[in-house]
Amino acid sequence: MTQPTTVTEDTITDAAVARWATAHDPRTAELMTALVRHLHDFARETHLTEDEWMAAVRWLTATGQISDDKREEFILASDVLGLSMLVVQQNHRLDPAATPATVLGPFHIDGSPEKASGEDMSDGLPGDPLFVHGSVRALDGTPVTGAVLDVWQSDADGTYEAQLDVDEARLRAKYTTGDDGGYCLRTIAPLGYAIPMDGPVGDLVSRTDISPMRPAHIHFLLAVPGYEPLITHLFREGAEFLDSDVVFGVKRELVVGFTRREPGPTPDGGHSEVPWYEARYDFVLQPAG
Repeated sequence: MTQPTTVTEDTITDAAVARWATAHDPRTAELMTALVRHLHDFARETHLTEDEWMAAVRWLTATGQISDDKREEFILASDVLGLSMLVVQQNHRLDPAATPATVLGPFHIDGSPEKASGEDMSDGLPGDPLFVHGSVRALDGTPVTGAVLDVWQSDADGTYEAQLDVDEARLRAKYTTGDDGGYCLRTIAPLGYAIPMDGPVGDLVSRTDISPMRPAHIHFLLAVPGYEPLITHLFREGAEFLDSDVVFGVKRELVVGFTRREPGPTPDGGHSEVPWYEARYDFVLQPAG
């Protein structure tokens, strides 16, 4: 009869690693054995107490409970820990001439409505009118026609649609480039805002000197066949918090000037009766592979 093996503080890590090494998929075995080793090392390094362990379990439980199809609290946790940007940068080592990638964030919603070039995705919401226009092209300068730009942002109060109980699309849309690779969208100028502070992540951040603020920005997602997918932001030049973005998402190449224009012709070929802002940006995509 086989006698049970008694694990000790010194042997439990090897025992747990050996068990998880039996995962049928090699990559799963690699990930889980590394996770076990690092978790055990963390517990040893910090001399983790039982009360602290239970507090962590309750925090993870609360993070799951507050998450739903519109709020991804675990993504927010990953963002503020810097893990999201680390994973992005590890997996998108792009040519220096290509547009840099950033984090997706917790508020992207699938199925945004398609809008024509220059059509307003703000639908009359309060804010300064903003036209963002430019082109989508390949590294060699070739225009990318038919590229879909999935765009989303917060409103003038720093709130995303995903945070509201609304049925219609709000400050999000899809625009398609023309034969010359050009695009033009109309929206309202974004403002800086604080990440949601009413959940487990916000509670944790509030116990530190970390600023919860994000600088003014607009999100873009481009998934074009034949090119590396691109998830990125455009940040307003001169905005507050560019040097302290709570999710580490700011890159110099993504900071864009918003130029104030007087009433008159607009980039979509129309005319504005009120002052408006103009931002120009050319997205550069890297070929897949």
